[in-house]
Amino acid sequence: MNLVPLMEWLGEPWTLGLGGLLIGVAFGFFAQRSRFCLRSAVIEFARGHHGGKLTVWLFAFATAVTATQLLSLLGWFDAADARQIAARGSLSGAAIGGALFGMGMILARGCSSRLLVLAAQGNLRSVMSGLIFAVAAQSAWTGMLSPLRETISGWWTVDGGPARDLIERTGIGHGGAFVFGLVWLGAAIVWARRQKVPAWGFGGAIGVGLAIAAAWWFTYSVASQGFDPHPIQALSFTGPSAEVLTRVLFVSDKPANFDMGLMPGVVLGSFLAAALFGELKLEGFEGGPSMRRYIVGAIAMGFGGMTAGGCAVGAGLSGAAVFTMTSWVTLCAMWAAAAITDRLVDQRPAGLLDQPIAGQTAATPHRPAAA
Repeated sequence: MNLVPLMEWLGEPWTLGLGGLLIGVAFGFFAQRSRFCLRSAVIEFARGHHGGKLTVWLFAFATAVTATQLLSLLGWFDAADARQIAARGSLSGAAIGGALFGMGMILARGCSSRLLVLAAQGNLRSVMSGLIFAVAAQSAWTGMLSPLRETISGWWTVDGGPARDLIERTGIGHGGAFVFGLVWLGAAIVWARRQKVPAWGFGGAIGVGLAIAAAWWFTYSVASQGFDPHPIQALSFTGPSAEVLTRVLFVSDKPANFDMGLMPGVVLGSFLAAALFGELKLEGFEGGPSMRRYIVGAIAMGFGGMTAGGCAVGAGLSGAAVFTMTSWVTLCAMWAAAAITDRLVDQRPAGLLDQPIAGQTAATPHRPAAA
């Protein structure tokens, strides 16, 4: 698709912003309708339940992989120059950051993208958690927590290029990666039929996966057709959350970019979905102990996501879709840490972080937010 006329009309920065907005609206709408959530998928898997949430996540994952690899096979996308592959990566950061993110999303009862979706439909717990997440992410990037992040990231690194590209390292090629995605997509279809997953469940999840591929294709197209250099970007939420927070708090002369459109777009898409289906509802905290676990979880996710170089969407879907080694390490660490945290904290009569502090009256038990 030729984007040159659009870039000549709007300018390259605003073209990126518009694309981010439209893709964000699509992601937010489909994520809200499908109840897409990595936390819910992990809990369902770890507890041996069969409620369809794992299947929803698998639809999104398989669609993202299949669609992205199909674009590569058609010659419409090449991830070789994307930061996730071209730049030097950190395996220690991916493992430790991914584990912290997985722990945090259990405590905060939602990953960063899910918090944004819930906030748009009126969940005030998610609004607060999302703000803390963004502050922690920015602190880990350039603030007080950045030395710790850099130390962890420096323990075990991997060169950029073929060394970080699992497609190159395994020799499966884009065709093999495409087949890999198709296999998991087939498995998701079988499980969806057995579990009677509703149409919005699997249909919305497919929409989420297509939004991942669309972000890769669009930013690659602008980068390759534009006159000025632009990064090839994935759909992610850790870095963009910190970026948007900085632009809101401080006057910036930075031009518009993909992230500036993405975040408002996700909020708008989620809000529209909730409004159209009568799901707008203000919700708040139910006591101090539950608030404490949300704060701890949001901080862990913000620092962990920035250390890992991606969140549940940025690494778990976008990075995995291009088979970058560090993203797969991050995804595995998220699953393992989230399952362990759920076992230790939530699969008990009262979660450790829900216990009242000394001298405090026990609050009414907090029910996990619907995901």
